[in-house]
Amino acid sequence: MIRKKSGGSGSRGDWFEPSRPIKVEGGLRVRSKRGSIGEQWWSRRFIDILETVCDRGRLSRGRSYARSGQVLDLEIAPGRVRSRVQGSRPTPYRVVVEVEAYGADRWRDVVEALAGQARHRAALLAGEMPPEIEDVFRSVGLPLFPDEAGLEMSCSCPDWGFPCKHLSAVLYVLAESFDDDPFLVLAWRGMARDRLLDALRDTALTGTGGGEEPSRPGLFDVPDVPFAERMADFYETPVSPARLRDRGDLPASPSDLLLRALDPPPVKARHIPLLDLLRPAYRVLAEGGPEGSADRD
Repeated sequence: MIRKKSGGSGSRGDWFEPSRPIKVEGGLRVRSKRGSIGEQWWSRRFIDILETVCDRGRLSRGRSYARSGQVLDLEIAPGRVRSRVQGSRPTPYRVVVEVEAYGADRWRDVVEALAGQARHRAALLAGEMPPEIEDVFRSVGLPLFPDEAGLEMSCSCPDWGFPCKHLSAVLYVLAESFDDDPFLVLAWRGMARDRLLDALRDTALTGTGGGEEPSRPGLFDVPDVPFAERMADFYETPVSPARLRDRGDLPASPSDLLLRALDPPPVKARHIPLLDLLRPAYRVLAEGGPEGSADRD
């Protein structure tokens, strides 16, 4: 249910806010200067929902507030977004936007569904948001983005119109925050980026997860044997060549996927992080090496 709470004491007819808000220095200002806000598919999906259920006139005024930097701050937590917006009164208005944050059991279902789709798992581990992720959420009976029935919003201003321009401004700033980091959409639903990626890495290594391969052992599911007992065959692969060939279900992935998925080592060379030095080498190797490399030692 979408709900508007008013923090003002006046009635609808005895309050009027001047059209010019108090200017703010250092507020959160969206990058878009005109037209629509939101560049990526996930932020546009969020905006499309808002523009379907919210008053277009106040959304337009909210865009003006978002572009002029009237939103002072934005705090995203599981199930809740808090913000302050400077209007024409000295005291900023307090805005809260709430959705349902899913619990551990529901997120376990989501992670298993994502792990069962190798393409989606690889994209997320590479820091990308696959468009099909909405379908994965839907397959376990959960919406990724809130609709009219799953969104609650409140503002402390006395404006009874819904949503007020302060709420609208926060929604647009929130959408652009999703542009910058798509994992904030999932964090709002209750799963932080690091926790999700750790869970997906675990399923990638153990081969667990529902869907495509529920009982298949992981490619790296190898018993840990002391080095002293492996001296004779230490350099032999513990995985059979036939099993290595039987990986046709894996999609094409970025050349530096492994570098993105693993925790970066705290190593620098001439003040340059080690991963920044390795990425070009990984790209060259993925492309088969530079021309003529086969002729060189």
